Amino acid sequence: MSASSDFEAPARGRRLHITGLLVGFIGGLPRLFFPLAAMLFGARNSGRADILIPAIAAAVLVISFLFRWASWTRFRYFTDDEDIRIESGLLSRTARSIPYERIQDVSIEQKPLARIFALGEVKFETGGGKGDEGTLSYVSIKEAERLRGLVRDRKSGAASNDTAISTLDTAETEPLFSMDGGRLLIFGFYSFSLVIFAVLAGAAQQFDFLLDFDIWDIGAWLGIIEHNGVSLDKISLSARIIAAMFAIFGLVAIGIVTGIVRTVVREYGFRLDQTAKGFRRRRGLLTLTDVVMPIHRIQAAAIITGPVRIRRGWYALKFISLADDGGKKNEDGGDHVAAPFATMSEIQAVASQADIRLPLTDMVFTKSRASYWLDQWLIAAFVMVMATSGLIVFTDTGRYALWAAAIAMIYALILYADWRSNGYAVDGDQLLVRAGWWRKKLTIAPQINIQTVGISQGPLARIRGVAQLNFGIAGGTLHLTAIPFAEARLVQHAIIDTIAKVDYSDISVK
Repeated sequence: MSASSDFEAPARGRRLHITGLLVGFIGGLPRLFFPLAAMLFGARNSGRADILIPAIAAAVLVISFLFRWASWTRFRYFTDDEDIRIESGLLSRTARSIPYERIQDVSIEQKPLARIFALGEVKFETGGGKGDEGTLSYVSIKEAERLRGLVRDRKSGAASNDTAISTLDTAETEPLFSMDGGRLLIFGFYSFSLVIFAVLAGAAQQFDFLLDFDIWDIGAWLGIIEHNGVSLDKISLSARIIAAMFAIFGLVAIGIVTGIVRTVVREYGFRLDQTAKGFRRRRGLLTLTDVVMPIHRIQAAAIITGPVRIRRGWYALKFISLADDGGKKNEDGGDHVAAPFATMSEIQAVASQADIRLPLTDMVFTKSRASYWLDQWLIAAFVMVMATSGLIVFTDTGRYALWAAAIAMIYALILYADWRSNGYAVDGDQLLVRAGWWRKKLTIAPQINIQTVGISQGPLARIRGVAQLNFGIAGGTLHLTAIPFAEARLVQHAIIDTIAKVDYSDISVK
């Protein structure tokens, strides 16, 4: 990215779609809600509230729209022979130049309101680790497809002009992977979530000034219940147990419904197609995203499952790439989701198109030294013993010792499960790393994509004679924990020797 003070004349270049000004203004209204609510709340007790409140609301909306309009008039983008240039800014002007060869992905995103007006956001993603380096909000879908096709043609060396159209396959063929409504519901059932309570808690925190009592004061709520004629002392033990059971069942039901809603909104219409240059993924009920993943940018694959999903044969496939997922970090660190809820045979079909082989079912993984997890438990146990001893001395009660023993036992079981789930294997020209007991993850990385192999040791690791192997790949890292030092050296040298034999000049870009 480069900046320049030499700006083009206003008559040149392209503006964003004029309708996008309205879409952006309406989409930005939620961000004005809290400051506007605070201003109106402060003005409600004034003598002229009937005039002041509408005036404040109108002034805030008009000023917000004027700022957006001024920014829109000063925004231009240019498609030159070598790069795409974006100029923006009211008082401080900025020019960003994005060479075509640096653009790795061009994603198109349509939020609900933008879809009504057939508009979309175009995001140019580079391998610089900053996600989308340039965003055009909003252009017509036809213009978005033209820009994506132009970038692909320039990168492939085609002598296309500024009227280039998308080189993506417009004819719909059989998808490489897709999810129907039934699978979406099953996926949502497995995606249990209580995020709704976090949303409600945040809203309550913002609007607690509207209540006459502290919303987090349990005594205040009990007082309200008793004020309405319900005496807690008169409720029998059996009734309390039944009420608690209903509360638990209600909590589980809310979690299941929330998971289903979130899954359907995010994954509705999920479709993965294979194009001439890679994978094209489309999904979304309200916000539609259209992302192309070039095959040559895929550095590794991750197969993820859980202790419940694996029993029913469900997995997720993600590709680790130089560019993140639409410029937005997610719960998986920004990897490209290729198949969020699939069987192993479906994952095999997708992964094979990226030249990634899945391991055999009887493949033996080398486990890490158990001493690493034992040291973690001993350190935690020592801290708990010291803390519990202090509590017993100051409170003169021994019940804390029972709690500490229970926590230490649970932590020991977790560490044991974690140790059993970790391991690595070398399958020809591929490195496989397995980790996690609850969120089971198997990462498969072709050795030619590994850029660095480092060994690190902490004080305890030196005493134990173990080390951690760190493999650097573009877009992420892999770690082998608690490997015997001599074994770590052998693995390091073997992978470096494999990489050194590869003539990268002979590797053709797919």
